[in-house]
Amino acid sequence: MAELNTVARPYTKAAFEYALDKGSLDQWATMLSTAAQVVQDSVMAQVLNNPALTYEQKADVLISVCEQQLDQSGKNFIVLLAEKARLPLLPEIALQFEQLKAAQEKSVDVNLTTAYALDDQQQQKLAQALSTKLGREVKLTSQVDKSILGGVVIRSNDLVIDGSVRARLAKLAEAMNS
Repeated sequence: MAELNTVARPYTKAAFEYALDKGSLDQWATMLSTAAQVVQDSVMAQVLNNPALTYEQKADVLISVCEQQLDQSGKNFIVLLAEKARLPLLPEIALQFEQLKAAQEKSVDVNLTTAYALDDQQQQKLAQALSTKLGREVKLTSQVDKSILGGVVIRSNDLVIDGSVRARLAKLAEAMNS
């Protein structure tokens, strides 16, 4: 997995810098996301892994499927990736691009898991507190999981804050068994 990250990074950085320079971060994020989804399709993966096809043919197939979402610079990027046999990296490139875009926009996606549904006011209050703590705009996505019993579990990239009753009970049980 670390190898994919490493190989994808220069392509992501180049795409990001180009999009930032042109003021088209949202458009590039959409293009990369679309292309990444298409590449992950099982039928498309077979086509792109076919050694009988040239890189131009592979690029043409992908571009024809994504044509409505790609501008000329996006098409050129696909051709470059095809030429370097890097089309399978598109999902990783799209992911890294989204992370760079979020850092640029000073925003972060946060997944909130609670035992019971929170009303809008509670979610706004929590989002505001997290925004202050993280120093970024928080885009909150919430879900209900009754198995945590109570409290909240907050996930954002590599940050996990587990304030659930289930986690506290597990820590207590571990302490009692030690």
